[in-house]
Amino acid sequence: MYATAEGTRRFASRHPDYQKAGFYRTVLDLQVSSLGIGTYLGETGEAANNAYAEALIRAGEGGINFFDTAINYRNQQSERAIGTALRRLVRDEIVVATKAGFLTPGAVPEFLDRKDVAGGMHSIAPRFLADQIERSRANMGVDTIDVFYLHNPETQLDYTPRTDFEDRLRRAFAQLERLAEEQKIRWFGAATWDGFRKPGSLDLARVAQIAAEEGGAGHRFRFLQLPFNLAMVEAFTGRPRSVLEQAAELGLVVVASATLMQARVLGQMPNPVAELLPGLATDAQRAIQFTRSTPGIAVALVGMGRPEHVAENLGVAPVLPATPEEYLRLYS
Repeated sequence: MYATAEGTRRFASRHPDYQKAGFYRTVLDLQVSSLGIGTYLGETGEAANNAYAEALIRAGEGGINFFDTAINYRNQQSERAIGTALRRLVRDEIVVATKAGFLTPGAVPEFLDRKDVAGGMHSIAPRFLADQIERSRANMGVDTIDVFYLHNPETQLDYTPRTDFEDRLRRAFAQLERLAEEQKIRWFGAATWDGFRKPGSLDLARVAQIAAEEGGAGHRFRFLQLPFNLAMVEAFTGRPRSVLEQAAELGLVVVASATLMQARVLGQMPNPVAELLPGLATDAQRAIQFTRSTPGIAVALVGMGRPEHVAENLGVAPVLPATPEEYLRLYS
């Protein structure tokens, strides 16, 4: 079972006020909330795990159906919290995304060869990825992971020549296509930090070309995650063509991470932003509205480790996002 067109439509239809306000977007064949819940930070104890699970349940019941995690987030505990939440929710209504690449204590397979590890911490070796996906499926109790990302693949470039990196990427994509055929994942992509912000790092057109060469016209490389917030707008402003423009041309879904930049953008809200994004009560809501209003971004991720975070952040749901014309005024 995985997220389905019917299931996500059913989910969105239970929140008609949010639908009218454009809170849900069509992503491939799914209806997804433009606010997603992230699970990156926090302690790993029982109290934190219970709070995360409750936040995820509250999100799913409240109108958010895009859940993001990674095997290394809170040392596998975030994936397990999602598993707990999914037992209380309807699986085909929830889009589940996870990542692998960084070696996680307690989840490093014995067969992993040192030559397949970059910097002693990162691998995209085919057999390693298959192992991590099996662990993630077990952690979350899912048959199929909706979106699987290579986690910060640009890490490899700090330790590996580009020609070798591209060979590794090619073999990784071939493996992910095989796993998609086996319905262990549905789509895959790259979740990056510096990859499309640091000059000379990843070339999106080249990455997509490799995916097409390995998977053909129907390849499953369909998602891109990158940081985007009030302080990190490179994906929109880059020239001569921005990453968001390139992604749209390539048919990629873009998911924004670090929407609140771990709360660092709060309390530093420029007056024009508040004035041009009306109808919102807090700076957190305005920061979310800024990111989810950005042309080319489908989902804005926000870490929510407690139910009260979910309640506050859902304040954006009944408020229409800025129009492209209104949004562009933020840059003038």
